[in-house]
Amino acid sequence: MASIQHRGYNKQLLVLPFDHRGSFQEKLFGIKGKPTPEQTKMIASYKGIIYEGFEKAVRSGLPKDIMGILVDEQFGHEVIQRAKASGFSVSVPAEKSGQDEFDFEYSDYQSHIEKTNPDLVKVLVRYNPEGNKEMNCRQAGRLAELSRFLEKTNRKFMFELLVPHTEEQLQKCQGDKKTYDREMRPALMVRAIEELQKSGIEPDVWKLEGLDRTEDFVKVCQAARAGGREKVGCIVLGRGESSEKVREWLQAGVNVKGVIGFAVGRTVFWEPLKEFKEGKLSQAQASDKIAANYAGFCRMWLEARQ
Repeated sequence: MASIQHRGYNKQLLVLPFDHRGSFQEKLFGIKGKPTPEQTKMIASYKGIIYEGFEKAVRSGLPKDIMGILVDEQFGHEVIQRAKASGFSVSVPAEKSGQDEFDFEYSDYQSHIEKTNPDLVKVLVRYNPEGNKEMNCRQAGRLAELSRFLEKTNRKFMFELLVPHTEEQLQKCQGDKKTYDREMRPALMVRAIEELQKSGIEPDVWKLEGLDRTEDFVKVCQAARAGGREKVGCIVLGRGESSEKVREWLQAGVNVKGVIGFAVGRTVFWEPLKEFKEGKLSQAQASDKIAANYAGFCRMWLEARQ
Protein backbone atom coordinates (compact mmCIF):
# COMPACT_ATOMS: atom_id res chain seq x y z
CA MET A 1 0.00 0.00 0.00
CA ALA A 2 3.03 2.32 0.29
CA SER A 3 2.64 3.32 -3.34
CA ILE A 4 -0.56 5.29 -2.56
CA GLN A 5 1.62 8.04 -1.12
CA HIS A 6 3.17 8.70 -4.53
CA ARG A 7 -0.12 9.02 -6.39
CA GLY A 8 -1.50 12.40 -7.21
CA TYR A 9 -1.20 15.48 -9.34
CA ASN A 10 0.26 18.59 -7.79
CA LYS A 11 -1.12 21.46 -9.88
CA GLN A 12 -4.30 22.62 -11.58
CA LEU A 13 -5.29 20.93 -14.83
CA LEU A 14 -7.55 22.60 -17.41
CA VAL A 15 -8.04 20.06 -20.19
CA LEU A 16 -9.50 20.32 -23.67
CA PRO A 17 -10.52 16.69 -24.35
CA PHE A 18 -11.07 15.56 -27.95
CA ASP A 19 -10.28 11.86 -27.70
CA HIS A 20 -13.79 11.04 -28.97
CA ARG A 21 -13.59 8.36 -31.65
CA GLY A 22 -16.77 6.34 -32.37
CA SER A 23 -19.13 9.20 -31.50
CA PHE A 24 -16.98 11.69 -33.42
CA GLN A 25 -16.87 9.73 -36.67
CA GLU A 26 -20.52 8.62 -36.51
CA LYS A 27 -22.24 11.79 -35.30
CA LEU A 28 -20.14 14.29 -37.21
CA PHE A 29 -19.46 12.35 -40.41
CA GLY A 30 -21.96 9.45 -40.42
CA ILE A 31 -19.12 6.93 -40.76
CA LYS A 32 -19.96 3.52 -39.28
CA GLY A 33 -17.32 0.89 -38.56
CA LYS A 34 -13.66 1.18 -39.45
CA PRO A 35 -12.93 4.37 -41.43
CA THR A 36 -10.91 4.18 -44.67
CA PRO A 37 -7.44 5.78 -44.77
CA GLU A 38 -8.96 8.84 -46.52
CA GLN A 39 -11.70 9.14 -43.89
CA THR A 40 -9.12 8.73 -41.11
CA LYS A 41 -7.11 11.58 -42.63
CA MET A 42 -10.19 13.80 -42.82
CA ILE A 43 -11.19 13.09 -39.21
CA ALA A 44 -7.58 13.77 -38.14
CA SER A 45 -7.74 17.15 -39.90
CA TYR A 46 -10.75 18.11 -37.75
CA LYS A 47 -8.80 17.16 -34.63
CA GLY A 48 -6.11 19.49 -35.97
CA ILE A 49 -8.62 22.35 -36.00
CA ILE A 50 -9.48 21.70 -32.33
CA TYR A 51 -5.79 21.73 -31.47
CA GLU A 52 -5.33 25.04 -33.34
CA GLY A 53 -8.13 26.45 -31.17
CA PHE A 54 -6.36 25.17 -28.06
CA GLU A 55 -3.08 26.84 -29.07
CA LYS A 56 -4.87 30.12 -29.83
CA ALA A 57 -6.51 30.03 -26.38
CA VAL A 58 -3.13 29.57 -24.70
CA ARG A 59 -1.65 32.43 -26.75
CA SER A 60 -4.46 34.71 -25.53
CA GLY A 61 -2.59 34.96 -22.23
CA LEU A 62 -3.63 31.88 -20.25
CA PRO A 63 -1.20 29.93 -18.01
CA LYS A 64 0.31 27.32 -20.34
CA ASP A 65 1.67 25.11 -17.55
CA ILE A 66 -1.81 24.13 -16.29
CA MET A 67 -3.49 23.67 -19.69
CA GLY A 68 -3.51 20.37 -21.55
CA ILE A 69 -5.15 18.24 -24.20
CA LEU A 70 -6.64 14.75 -24.17
CA VAL A 71 -6.50 13.19 -27.63
CA ASP A 72 -6.51 9.69 -29.11
CA GLU A 73 -3.71 7.96 -31.00
CA GLN A 74 -6.01 6.80 -33.83
CA PHE A 75 -6.95 10.26 -35.16
CA GLY A 76 -4.65 12.47 -33.10
CA HIS A 77 -1.19 11.02 -33.73
CA GLU A 78 0.04 14.21 -35.38
CA VAL A 79 -1.57 16.45 -32.76
CA ILE A 80 0.17 14.47 -29.99
CA GLN A 81 3.56 15.14 -31.63
CA ARG A 82 2.80 18.85 -32.07
CA ALA A 83 1.55 19.30 -28.52
CA LYS A 84 4.55 17.51 -27.04
CA ALA A 85 6.97 19.57 -29.15
CA SER A 86 5.26 22.71 -27.75
CA GLY A 87 5.57 21.47 -24.16
CA PHE A 88 1.87 20.96 -23.37
CA SER A 89 0.44 18.33 -21.04
CA VAL A 90 -0.82 15.46 -23.20
CA SER A 91 -3.24 12.76 -22.03
CA VAL A 92 -4.07 9.73 -24.19
CA PRO A 93 -6.95 7.23 -23.75
CA ALA A 94 -6.36 3.50 -23.28
CA GLU A 95 -9.97 2.30 -23.63
CA LYS A 96 -11.77 0.92 -26.65
CA SER A 97 -14.25 3.57 -27.78
CA GLY A 98 -18.03 3.31 -27.44
CA GLN A 99 -18.31 0.18 -25.27
CA ASP A 100 -20.34 -0.28 -22.10
CA GLU A 101 -17.64 -2.50 -20.62
CA PHE A 102 -14.09 -1.22 -20.28
CA ASP A 103 -11.52 -3.01 -22.39
CA PHE A 104 -8.20 -1.96 -23.88
CA GLU A 105 -8.10 -0.31 -27.31
CA TYR A 106 -4.94 -2.31 -28.02
CA SER A 107 -4.17 -5.75 -26.60
CA ASP A 108 -0.50 -4.68 -26.42
CA TYR A 109 -1.50 -1.45 -24.65
CA GLN A 110 1.83 -1.29 -22.79
CA SER A 111 3.85 -0.80 -25.98
CA HIS A 112 1.38 1.83 -27.25
CA ILE A 113 1.73 3.75 -23.99
CA GLU A 114 5.53 3.51 -24.19
CA LYS A 115 5.43 4.73 -27.80
CA THR A 116 3.07 7.70 -27.36
CA ASN A 117 4.56 8.41 -23.91
CA PRO A 118 1.73 10.65 -22.64
CA ASP A 119 1.84 12.68 -19.43
CA LEU A 120 -1.36 10.96 -18.31
CA VAL A 121 -2.99 7.73 -19.44
CA LYS A 122 -6.78 8.05 -19.36
CA VAL A 123 -9.53 5.45 -19.14
CA LEU A 124 -13.28 5.96 -19.45
CA VAL A 125 -15.22 3.51 -17.28
CA ARG A 126 -18.94 3.02 -16.69
CA TYR A 127 -19.27 1.65 -13.19
CA ASN A 128 -22.42 1.60 -11.07
CA PRO A 129 -21.99 -0.22 -7.72
CA GLU A 130 -25.59 -1.47 -8.02
CA GLY A 131 -25.14 -2.45 -11.67
CA ASN A 132 -23.88 -5.68 -13.28
CA LYS A 133 -21.60 -7.25 -10.62
CA GLU A 134 -19.80 -9.60 -13.03
CA MET A 135 -19.03 -6.78 -15.43
CA ASN A 136 -17.83 -4.53 -12.60
CA CYS A 137 -15.52 -7.31 -11.46
CA ARG A 138 -14.08 -7.94 -14.95
CA GLN A 139 -13.50 -4.23 -15.49
CA ALA A 140 -11.82 -3.82 -12.11
CA GLY A 141 -9.41 -6.66 -12.93
CA ARG A 142 -8.25 -5.03 -16.16
CA LEU A 143 -8.03 -1.60 -14.56
CA ALA A 144 -5.98 -2.86 -11.61
CA GLU A 145 -3.54 -4.40 -14.09
CA LEU A 146 -3.23 -1.04 -15.88
CA SER A 147 -2.84 0.78 -12.55
CA ARG A 148 0.08 -1.51 -11.59
CA PHE A 149 1.73 -1.02 -14.98
CA LEU A 150 1.48 2.79 -14.73
CA GLU A 151 2.78 2.72 -11.15
CA LYS A 152 5.73 0.56 -12.20
CA THR A 153 6.60 2.75 -15.21
CA ASN A 154 6.10 5.96 -13.20
CA ARG A 155 3.24 7.34 -15.30
CA LYS A 156 0.19 9.32 -14.25
CA PHE A 157 -3.27 7.73 -14.37
CA MET A 158 -6.49 9.65 -15.20
CA PHE A 159 -9.72 7.77 -14.47
CA GLU A 160 -12.97 9.01 -16.04
CA LEU A 161 -15.77 7.57 -13.92
CA LEU A 162 -19.28 7.53 -15.35
CA VAL A 163 -22.06 6.18 -13.14
CA PRO A 164 -24.98 5.45 -15.48
CA HIS A 165 -28.30 4.76 -13.77
CA THR A 166 -29.78 1.26 -13.61
CA GLU A 167 -33.43 0.83 -14.61
CA GLU A 168 -34.41 0.37 -10.94
CA GLN A 169 -32.61 3.55 -9.92
CA LEU A 170 -34.31 5.55 -12.66
CA GLN A 171 -37.72 4.17 -11.59
CA LYS A 172 -37.04 5.40 -8.04
CA CYS A 173 -36.53 8.85 -9.59
CA GLN A 174 -39.85 8.65 -11.50
CA GLY A 175 -37.90 8.25 -14.74
CA ASP A 176 -36.25 11.67 -14.36
CA LYS A 177 -32.52 11.65 -15.19
CA LYS A 178 -31.97 15.07 -13.58
CA THR A 179 -33.35 13.75 -10.28
CA TYR A 180 -31.04 10.74 -10.54
CA ASP A 181 -28.05 13.02 -11.21
CA ARG A 182 -28.86 15.18 -8.23
CA GLU A 183 -30.25 12.78 -5.63
CA MET A 184 -28.68 9.38 -6.32
CA ARG A 185 -25.53 9.70 -8.38
CA PRO A 186 -23.33 11.54 -5.83
CA ALA A 187 -23.54 8.72 -3.24
CA LEU A 188 -23.06 6.09 -5.96
CA MET A 189 -19.92 7.91 -7.14
CA VAL A 190 -18.50 7.73 -3.61
CA ARG A 191 -19.24 4.01 -3.44
CA ALA A 192 -17.75 3.40 -6.89
CA ILE A 193 -14.52 5.19 -5.96
CA GLU A 194 -14.22 3.19 -2.73
CA GLU A 195 -14.85 -0.13 -4.51
CA LEU A 196 -12.35 0.67 -7.25
CA GLN A 197 -9.69 1.66 -4.70
CA LYS A 198 -10.27 -1.63 -2.84
CA SER A 199 -9.69 -3.43 -6.15
CA GLY A 200 -6.19 -1.94 -6.35
CA ILE A 201 -6.96 0.90 -8.77
CA GLU A 202 -5.05 4.08 -7.90
CA PRO A 203 -5.67 7.06 -10.19
CA ASP A 204 -3.70 10.29 -9.84
CA VAL A 205 -6.63 12.24 -11.27
CA TRP A 206 -10.34 11.34 -11.19
CA LYS A 207 -12.30 12.81 -14.10
CA LEU A 208 -15.82 13.10 -12.73
CA GLU A 209 -19.31 13.93 -13.90
CA GLY A 210 -20.49 17.33 -12.71
CA LEU A 211 -22.36 17.70 -9.43
CA ASP A 212 -24.97 20.32 -8.63
CA ARG A 213 -24.06 20.82 -4.98
CA THR A 214 -20.76 21.87 -3.45
CA GLU A 215 -21.27 19.45 -0.54
CA ASP A 216 -21.44 16.55 -3.00
CA PHE A 217 -18.12 17.62 -4.52
CA VAL A 218 -16.69 17.64 -0.98
CA LYS A 219 -17.85 14.06 -0.29
CA VAL A 220 -16.61 12.71 -3.61
CA CYS A 221 -13.20 14.40 -3.21
CA GLN A 222 -12.89 13.07 0.32
CA ALA A 223 -13.43 9.54 -1.03
CA ALA A 224 -10.88 10.09 -3.81
CA ARG A 225 -8.31 11.38 -1.29
CA ALA A 226 -8.98 9.02 1.62
CA GLY A 227 -6.37 6.72 3.18
CA GLY A 228 -3.21 8.70 2.43
CA ARG A 229 -4.23 9.79 -1.07
CA GLU A 230 -4.35 13.50 -0.25
CA LYS A 231 -2.40 14.50 -3.37
CA VAL A 232 -5.00 12.91 -5.70
CA GLY A 233 -6.94 15.46 -7.77
CA CYS A 234 -10.42 15.57 -9.29
CA ILE A 235 -11.41 17.31 -12.51
CA VAL A 236 -14.96 18.00 -13.70
CA LEU A 237 -16.04 16.73 -17.12
CA GLY A 238 -18.53 18.52 -19.37
CA ARG A 239 -20.59 15.55 -20.63
CA GLY A 240 -21.56 17.54 -23.74
CA GLU A 241 -23.91 19.70 -21.66
CA SER A 242 -24.78 23.34 -22.41
CA SER A 243 -22.14 25.85 -21.40
CA GLU A 244 -24.55 27.23 -18.75
CA LYS A 245 -24.85 23.80 -17.12
CA VAL A 246 -21.08 23.21 -17.24
CA ARG A 247 -20.48 26.61 -15.66
CA GLU A 248 -22.90 25.72 -12.83
CA TRP A 249 -20.94 22.53 -12.14
CA LEU A 250 -17.61 24.34 -12.24
CA GLN A 251 -18.88 27.04 -9.87
CA ALA A 252 -20.08 24.34 -7.46
CA GLY A 253 -16.69 22.61 -7.42
CA VAL A 254 -14.08 25.27 -8.14
CA ASN A 255 -13.04 25.92 -4.53
CA VAL A 256 -13.50 22.44 -3.10
CA LYS A 257 -10.31 20.93 -1.72
CA GLY A 258 -9.19 18.30 -4.21
CA VAL A 259 -10.92 19.73 -7.29
CA ILE A 260 -8.03 20.84 -9.50
CA GLY A 261 -9.67 21.63 -12.84
CA PHE A 262 -11.91 20.45 -15.64
CA ALA A 263 -12.08 18.60 -18.95
CA VAL A 264 -14.68 20.18 -21.21
CA GLY A 265 -14.75 18.99 -24.82
CA ARG A 266 -17.90 18.78 -26.94
CA THR A 267 -19.37 21.89 -25.30
CA VAL A 268 -16.28 23.72 -26.60
CA PHE A 269 -15.72 22.28 -30.08
CA TRP A 270 -18.87 20.57 -31.41
CA GLU A 271 -20.81 23.53 -32.84
CA PRO A 272 -17.78 25.24 -34.46
CA LEU A 273 -16.78 21.97 -36.17
CA LYS A 274 -20.33 21.38 -37.40
CA GLU A 275 -20.50 24.90 -38.80
CA PHE A 276 -17.11 24.41 -40.50
CA LYS A 277 -18.30 21.12 -42.02
CA GLU A 278 -21.46 22.82 -43.31
CA GLY A 279 -19.38 25.59 -44.91
CA LYS A 280 -20.69 28.28 -42.53
CA LEU A 281 -17.23 28.97 -41.05
CA SER A 282 -13.71 28.94 -42.44
CA GLN A 283 -11.12 26.77 -40.71
CA ALA A 284 -9.61 29.85 -39.04
CA GLN A 285 -13.05 31.01 -37.84
CA ALA A 286 -13.83 27.54 -36.44
CA SER A 287 -10.57 27.40 -34.49
CA ASP A 288 -11.17 31.00 -33.28
CA LYS A 289 -14.57 29.96 -31.91
CA ILE A 290 -13.09 26.88 -30.22
CA ALA A 291 -10.36 29.09 -28.70
CA ALA A 292 -12.95 31.57 -27.39
CA ASN A 293 -15.14 28.81 -25.89
CA TYR A 294 -12.24 27.04 -24.16
CA ALA A 295 -10.60 30.29 -22.99
CA GLY A 296 -13.99 31.36 -21.59
CA PHE A 297 -14.10 28.30 -19.31
CA CYS A 298 -10.44 28.77 -18.34
CA ARG A 299 -10.93 32.43 -17.40
CA MET A 300 -14.14 31.68 -15.51
CA TRP A 301 -12.28 28.97 -13.55
CA LEU A 302 -9.24 31.13 -12.78
CA GLU A 303 -11.37 34.09 -11.68
CA ALA A 304 -13.64 31.97 -9.46
CA ARG A 305 -10.79 30.09 -7.81
CA GLN A 306 -9.81 31.56 -4.45
